[in-house]
Amino acid sequence: MPALRVFLNLDNLVDLRPDSIFPASLLAPGAAAARDARLAADGFEGVQVTDNDPLPAGATLPHCGLDRINAPAEADAVFARHAARGDRCITLHVGWGIEDDAEIDALLRAILDAQQKHRLPAFIETHRATITQDMWRTVQLTKRFPEVRFNIDLSHYYCGQEMVYGDWQQKLAFMQPIFDRTGFMHGRIAAPGWMQAPIERLDTKPRLAHGADYLAHFREMWTLAMRGFLRHAKPDDELIFAPELLRADIYYARKFPASSAPAAELREESDRYAQALLYRDLARECWAAATAPSDHKSSP
Repeated sequence: MPALRVFLNLDNLVDLRPDSIFPASLLAPGAAAARDARLAADGFEGVQVTDNDPLPAGATLPHCGLDRINAPAEADAVFARHAARGDRCITLHVGWGIEDDAEIDALLRAILDAQQKHRLPAFIETHRATITQDMWRTVQLTKRFPEVRFNIDLSHYYCGQEMVYGDWQQKLAFMQPIFDRTGFMHGRIAAPGWMQAPIERLDTKPRLAHGADYLAHFREMWTLAMRGFLRHAKPDDELIFAPELLRADIYYARKFPASSAPAAELREESDRYAQALLYRDLARECWAAATAPSDHKSSP
């Protein structure tokens, strides 16, 4: 049966809170073997490398990559670089979101050709400031290129398009062509008004979910995406789910005063590694729901 693999996007470990449960010593140069041993012990089956450098000495976990392609002429070199490093697949930011349909089509043709040439699976990320920045445009491109596959990061739609504003079920039904082409998943939960929202546990509504329960919404969307993957998966296919909780200086993690004192130090509101462990468990719960016989046979 097709399998779920839980990786960790390594940017999740950048600039963690000083009190993070992930030891800072494992992020030092030369500590790749110890870092990977800790990640494996915590249930991560691989990593997503977030730069184009050679793998550090001692790295042991399976790995995939990521990159950006802005013009068709860039595609071949990007694929060649990641294939040479031995990446199992890559996720891609494509374009800047200001391209017309002809420019989008040229980008996609170049990516699909390079993918075939280098035998390296590629998944186009649903991301702001790219050709997939809104669900309408993304669904339209699936009609022209039904073979395209996505890395879904649904925080960009949930927050960026304020999905709770309007008919929730109508929007999920509209997104079915995206769910059906899911091949990779970036784990980030958003609230309707900010990109990266904390969760405390998996069995309760988050304290910050004043109206819409964003945890319940992401549980629903991730399960739909996993079912979409399963509809078209071959027996040996794998779906990678990689938590990608990002740092404060790029305006993902939010910071608040650590105390009520004037000029108190600002601190991230959550430990992003502890959050990634919750995401690990949530992904496996959603996979269990998606693969349950009664659910898998029926349409969402």
